[in-house]
Amino acid sequence: MQKIRAVRIRLPGGTEVLELVERELREPGPGEILVRVRGAGLNRADVVQRLGRYPAPPGAPADIPGLEYAGEVERVGEGVERWRPGDRVMGVVGGGAMASHLLVHEREAIPVPEGLSFEEAAAIPEAFVTAWDALRQAELRMGERVLIHAVASGVGTAALQLVRAAGATPIGTSRSREKIDRCGRLGLADAVVVTDGRFADAVGRVDVILDTVGAAYVAENAKALALRGRWVLIGLLGGATAEVPLGVLLSKRARLIGTVLRARPLEEKAAIAQAFAHEVVPLFAAGKLRAVVDDVLPLDRVAEAHERMERNELVGKLVLVP
Repeated sequence: MQKIRAVRIRLPGGTEVLELVERELREPGPGEILVRVRGAGLNRADVVQRLGRYPAPPGAPADIPGLEYAGEVERVGEGVERWRPGDRVMGVVGGGAMASHLLVHEREAIPVPEGLSFEEAAAIPEAFVTAWDALRQAELRMGERVLIHAVASGVGTAALQLVRAAGATPIGTSRSREKIDRCGRLGLADAVVVTDGRFADAVGRVDVILDTVGAAYVAENAKALALRGRWVLIGLLGGATAEVPLGVLLSKRARLIGTVLRARPLEEKAAIAQAFAHEVVPLFAAGKLRAVVDDVLPLDRVAEAHERMERNELVGKLVLVP
């Protein structure tokens, strides 16, 4: 056992329930690696977990948030073959990344792209793996038009770059003109500032929708879908319950796909991590993709980080450094 520093959610509530504590962490078991965390990306899921509405999945710490990390391997467990102490790794976890150390299965870890800092790497896993996996499920094809809601978010800024890299056209929505302008530097082709919940007429027909909003945009999403369009639901910021115009989806022969990373079983997460390492990580090293870091804060300012996310001030990711 060794002592680690970690963010603890004392009980559901506001940012005052977040505190830094010392915990004991066991030694890595068979197939596991102990990672010295050098940066942890903040996600909307961390905020929702703090509020008591998104519990950690089985096997993840119930009161230590954090879904993505970057750091270096400190020790390895029995049978580990992929990594050795000193290797730079990053990845997505069910929880526990807001800490100085973290145990992960060796097959879930992804190599940090060459030339990137730990802070940049910490902004990659959750956003880029989520966006890449969603586009893969949508079977994105070259030349298609992709509507990305909350385009200035971590997932949004990742998605627009991946869409560009695939030879398709990214179109975004946001409630802020300033955020859209900043996303233009990442290759955003067109965008709509949504002030009244309507956007379909402005964006025209799109082949794929990456939806982080949910209920509030259901009717407009259905209207915007092209024939044989694919609508991938990856978030519920605008609510979880809505009337779905099934007739519209039926007539357009559209597909509605729901997806989530956090609760998937180990084998599925490992397969995704390895495919991402093979297909996407080289694009960072080649300069075709980049991490979008809004700011870097020390771990003891985690409450401030949550407040900034709740105020929707960010473009890209906030990274916390233990």
